Amino acid sequence: MFARVTFYPTLLYNVLMEKVTSRRWYDRMDDTVILGALPFQGMTKQLIEEENIKGVVSMNETYELKIFSNDGEKWREHGVEFLQLATTDIFEAPDQDKLIEGVRFINRFLPQSSQSLSTSDDRTRGTVYVHCKAGRTRSATLVGCYLMMVRTYIIH
Repeated sequence: MFARVTFYPTLLYNVLMEKVTSRRWYDRMDDTVILGALPFQGMTKQLIEEENIKGVVSMNETYELKIFSNDGEKWREHGVEFLQLATTDIFEAPDQDKLIEGVRFINRFLPQSSQSLSTSDDRTRGTVYVHCKAGRTRSATLVGCYLMMVRTYIIH
C-alpha cells in the first residue's frame, strides 16, 4: 500500500531531479541493455528509432504502467517484445525466479556468440530497455545479474 501511495509523488521527484541535476532518465550499459526509469509514452518513438529498442523488461506493477507508460499491449503494437516481472517498489527486491526469467529474456537479444542461459532458438538482435519507476533498484538488480552472466562474473 505504501508503494501505491508514494508512486506519483516519487515519480514527480524523479522527473524534477532529471531536469535540475545531471541525472539522466536512462543509460546504455552495453550494446544490448539500457537501464532506465519509467519510459513515458512520448519517449516510445525515440527509443525505438534512436536506441533500437526491440524488447522491454518492466519491473513495475501493473498500476505503475496505467497512465504515463506503455503496458505490454502498447509495446507490442509498436513491434517491441515485452516482459513484466512485477515487483513491489521500495520494500521488495525481485526474487530469483524473476531474475532468471529476465536474464533469459535479455539473453535472446544478444549476438548469438554471446548467448548463455538460452532456452530457445528465438533470437532477435536489438536493445532491451530494462526499467522500474526510477531505474535505480528493481531494474538495476536485474541488470546487475545480466552483467554478471554476460561477463561471466563468479561470486564466491
